[in-house]
Amino acid sequence: MGAKTALLAYMDAEGPSALRPTVAADRERTEALVRQLYPGWEIADAAACELGEATYPPEGTAYVGSLPGMDIVCDRHWMGDFPTRLAQYLIDASAGRRMVVHWMHSVVDFFAFAVWEDGRLVRSLSLSPDNGIVEDIGERFPFEAPYWAGEHPVKRIPGWPVQGPYPLPFHPLELGEEALRTFFGFVLEGRPVPADIDASAVELRGFRLKDPQGPDPVVRQAAIAAAVARMGPPRRFGFAPDGSMVEIDSR
Repeated sequence: MGAKTALLAYMDAEGPSALRPTVAADRERTEALVRQLYPGWEIADAAACELGEATYPPEGTAYVGSLPGMDIVCDRHWMGDFPTRLAQYLIDASAGRRMVVHWMHSVVDFFAFAVWEDGRLVRSLSLSPDNGIVEDIGERFPFEAPYWAGEHPVKRIPGWPVQGPYPLPFHPLELGEEALRTFFGFVLEGRPVPADIDASAVELRGFRLKDPQGPDPVVRQAAIAAAVARMGPPRRFGFAPDGSMVEIDSR
């Protein structure tokens, strides 16, 4: 699975009914939302992007749309292991509405989501196989029940270098796709159903953003490049004729 999300949304009602490709995002309301959520930031227009490709923007870019019944923001800036540590001003902006965050990163099998109703936290979950369950707050939603009940266990692939029981009762990304459908009405890599919306038909506006109080992007990129340089050579795997996974000599 290669799905990644960095979603924040304010909704007038439960369910994903607002995300329909029949109405374009309101330009003035979208710009007002960006100014509200990024006070004091440097903001410039960027290319628009369809929702299906916008869920995990490049650093320094956000895709935003103010639609009837829903304001949606795609931005990695707020992501973290603890949804409950989200900035309070973002939660305050949800007064009278439902607020949902959905974060997913396939490289580390990480998934987190949280829901606030009129500013009150009702559910937060954050987990990954490396860190275990980081947050599990509030009553679980019905779509979660089969996963916690053990109906979706992770099946190990023969020959995979790391064997033994999976440290969680389900794969975080599988639950993440179900949560994405529940709250937003579409999936990225799960099997679509007739009721799913066509995320490629929902267009969000693009914005380039710079936090004047944030780290220098040049310094940050240099640190990332140094970290990559310290990594060992990549390992490649493929499938043997019997279906087991074997390492491929990449020399």
